[in-house]
Amino acid sequence: MRVIRKYANRRLYDTQQSRYVTLEDLRHLILDEETFRVEDAKTGEDLTRTILLSIIIEQEQADGDAEVFSNDLLQQLIRVYAMSQPLPLARYLEQGTRLMLEQQKHLQDQWQQAMRHTPMELMREMAEENMRFWQQAMTRSPFDKDDEGSR
Repeated sequence: MRVIRKYANRRLYDTQQSRYVTLEDLRHLILDEETFRVEDAKTGEDLTRTILLSIIIEQEQADGDAEVFSNDLLQQLIRVYAMSQPLPLARYLEQGTRLMLEQQKHLQDQWQQAMRHTPMELMREMAEENMRFWQQAMTRSPFDKDDEGSR
């Protein structure tokens, strides 16, 4: 696991690459599915959650059209924290988000598969498949045991 150290001057240092990094660099690590841990350079305290929240805030402010957290949703989240026994919201959000991302990837894969083939290409493949089927059917001897007859 990659270790990122956060110094008092708010700078982040990637110990693996021996260089200072930005929140944007860490966002790219997340997109590349690289795991990392952010720790306080002095105390070793785990600051990963704080940094991840900072990345989300930066994303929310960067593009107003693509905001994920509406004001209403943020207010509801604050209310969850104020409950005497908070709901197990993290688990539901994690599972729901994981499912949504898996479905999105599946749809993208299907779309790419569909775009790889032009309508003519699909027709050609279907014709070839039909031709193979009929060639196999025609080369069978009439004396071969039929699957239906052996049942």
